[in-house]
Amino acid sequence: MSTIERADVREAREVGRAAVLIIGGGINGISAFRDLAMQGVDVLLVEREDFASGASSASSHMIHGGIRYLENGEFRLVKESVQERNDLLRTAPHYVKPLETTIPIYSTFSGILTAPFRFVFHGSGKPRERGALLIKTGLTIYDTFSRDGGTVPRHRFRGRRKSLEDLPRLNPRVKYTATYYDASAHDPERLALDVLRDGEKAGGRVLNYVDAIGLDPAGVLLRDRESGEEFRIAADVVVNASGPWTDLTNASLGTRTAFMGGTKGSHIVLDHPELMAATGGREIFFEHSDGRIVLIYPLKGKVLVGTTDLEADPREPAVCTEEEIDYFFDLIGHVFPSIPVDRSQIVYRFSGIRPLPHHDDTAPGFVSRDYRIERRKDAGLPPVLSLVGGKWTTFRALGESLSDRVLAELGRPRMTRTKGVRIGGGQGYPRTPRRTVEWLRQNVGDSARGRVLFVRYGTRAAHVAEFLAEEEDRPLLGDQLSTRELLWMIEREHARRVSDILFRRTNLVFTGDADAATVRTVADAMAVLMGWDSVKTDAEVEDTLRSLRERHGVELSEDAPLPGR
Repeated sequence: MSTIERADVREAREVGRAAVLIIGGGINGISAFRDLAMQGVDVLLVEREDFASGASSASSHMIHGGIRYLENGEFRLVKESVQERNDLLRTAPHYVKPLETTIPIYSTFSGILTAPFRFVFHGSGKPRERGALLIKTGLTIYDTFSRDGGTVPRHRFRGRRKSLEDLPRLNPRVKYTATYYDASAHDPERLALDVLRDGEKAGGRVLNYVDAIGLDPAGVLLRDRESGEEFRIAADVVVNASGPWTDLTNASLGTRTAFMGGTKGSHIVLDHPELMAATGGREIFFEHSDGRIVLIYPLKGKVLVGTTDLEADPREPAVCTEEEIDYFFDLIGHVFPSIPVDRSQIVYRFSGIRPLPHHDDTAPGFVSRDYRIERRKDAGLPPVLSLVGGKWTTFRALGESLSDRVLAELGRPRMTRTKGVRIGGGQGYPRTPRRTVEWLRQNVGDSARGRVLFVRYGTRAAHVAEFLAEEEDRPLLGDQLSTRELLWMIEREHARRVSDILFRRTNLVFTGDADAATVRTVADAMAVLMGWDSVKTDAEVEDTLRSLRERHGVELSEDAPLPGR
């Protein structure tokens, strides 16, 4: 066990209260935390696992305007999504990048891209074929929502000949392609950590690996999952932002609710240069024959393929199944029929549960992605606000709305807005290749290691580089990680487990660069810094390897070389 007492838990226990206690450290809870801290509110956020380790870690890595939400007539959500996407392109340019997106259209392939335009027919039945004219009408509406000072270009339409000139490996049956722009989040977990850090700098407090297990007049009962210690925090307002697990959290707090009805979405990551080249650097976005919206796009030198939309039980771990992999291979074959794919090319698979509202018999694809806030106030207890719904793209606006409700409960005015406020390493971010080279040279060095830090932290890399230079810093995983950076992740980013480092503080598992040797190297280095004995260290190794094998389908080899060596 660790011999180092958690100072953050001790401090929270000694203080014993907070004006606001947020339960749930996914992106939406983190966003509300940042917003409240910026208003000068005493806010404490607790998360039972690691930050951004639940639904927030299983996204399609997209920040998108939500063209598919037009099918439900959710014009407010589409408009908000587009506005928030455009805002994030400006405020978080270190992680959020423009994403060129192409829709293949087949007049003889029933169901291709019908979903985004079903609102015209006000139906949710069997997919119906849509022609190019209707799709163009929908994209024109989308462009109207996207109009924001030229943040992204307008859509363009191509016939078969030009479509195949642009993307020659497309199915030759294609009649048209429509191309528009959305955005991608290359490192969503790190973006969440940046938002979290902004809230801490504004005075907020956070605890991970702390579970909320009860509520009584004395406060919320918490349990440190590492030591087993229980303590109470009194709060004026409690916010339940635990995503798909909102009903389970409410049950722990003594109230039965049935707000949630999340669905499972899975993805696979392929090491497939031929498929990556075929995408032309674009996301390929379309509706499969079963009506599901699916995507193929290059990311971090690999190809991400997703997603499914299946009923799920939040009490069970979400795992990408073999049947889902067969489904992904089938959809790749529909779009790029001349490109073979097989399981040996999968380097990572992941799955999560979307925090969708309870939806009775509504098909998963038609469930609203909008959000709402439910309030409960029992005698002698603080009000509990439960967040229902929400998605990555709108996290800032959602956090502001949730914060406004909390401020109303507290009787406090809003002091500032978060819209347009740069996030973490997006401050002073260089926007051109020349300025990037200059920034690297002046702050971290234009070396492979310096570029890794820049991609990982944005302009915060300058502070990391200063920290690395304070004492002896030795490489752990080639250019990817060093002893001092590991200490930074523990001291400044709350990493407490080997999985925190490999799954969320770096992207080594996503790209297939984390093997058994990597896990052991990180565990041994963390043991020194965390005070682990050999039993705890071995348990960390085994837990991480089990997760990689059983939940992410990673084939592990003990003698595989370390990345970057």
